[in-house]
Amino acid sequence: METTAHVSKASVPAYEEKEETLRPEDLSEMLAAGTKEVHEKAENTQFVKDFLRGRIRKDLFKLGAVALYFTYTAMEEEIERNKDHPHFAPLYFPAELHRHEALARDLQYFYGSDWQTRVSCSVATQRYVDRIHQVGQEDPVLLVAHAYTRYMGDLSGGQVLKKVAQRALKLPSTGEGLDFYQFDAIHSAKAFKQLYRSRMNELELDTETKMRLVEEAVKAFHFNMEVFDELEEMGKNIQEDVLDAGMPVHGTMGGDISKCPYYAAKTAASGGTAYACQLAMAVLRHPTGQVLFATWFAALAGLAAWYLM
Repeated sequence: METTAHVSKASVPAYEEKEETLRPEDLSEMLAAGTKEVHEKAENTQFVKDFLRGRIRKDLFKLGAVALYFTYTAMEEEIERNKDHPHFAPLYFPAELHRHEALARDLQYFYGSDWQTRVSCSVATQRYVDRIHQVGQEDPVLLVAHAYTRYMGDLSGGQVLKKVAQRALKLPSTGEGLDFYQFDAIHSAKAFKQLYRSRMNELELDTETKMRLVEEAVKAFHFNMEVFDELEEMGKNIQEDVLDAGMPVHGTMGGDISKCPYYAAKTAASGGTAYACQLAMAVLRHPTGQVLFATWFAALAGLAAWYLM
């Protein structure tokens, strides 16, 4: 088995897009099935729904980025610690995936050069961070669940969230404040996700370990929902006009990825026509929304196609 998995487009043929042959006992399939219920709960939190509808408070978006920074810093510290571990090494893609430096740039944009003195780890985020450090130091194979849950979401619905945030918050078209969503070392998100799932499915794990990974992924969703709920409460104390993408405004927005960027794809893929029609009508009632509708529709259609793969 490999002891390192750093990959370049030139050296790994699997980077090319191709059909996947998946089996129920594959880890990626077990994770999808085992997290289905908690996934649906996460995607229906008010925080995620408001974000996807463009109801975004800038100060709350910044707090979401702070939560992500501490989460990814912890996860990538543990990934570096365990990069040669046989149950994680094939999934080690620092150039392609690591996000903490990108998040640091985003926080510098929002808070200024002294951003490190102006941010702190929230209570809910600290619980998430503590769990990541615990598994990294005591049971490194469980890092697979955390990495898969986070990074695959970043490469899917996270790209829709980027467009929503950029327009709703009127961020620069050059990408400042949104480095978190930009994966410069990945030329095809679809192909890379296929490669990642393939590497994960090839890990030599017994059934008991795979089930523990499913349980850990469920925990990861719960940690993210706790962060969402915490941000929702913080939003109630933020006195700020809500910037949006031309749609009716109330409520708060979401910072992440912290998860469930699959929400829009699954809504479209599962035949959520009532939601889609409601959203379309809300958008089209506003001049700005009429301009944005075509971009939204194309993004959601592409994301739904990924979800159904």
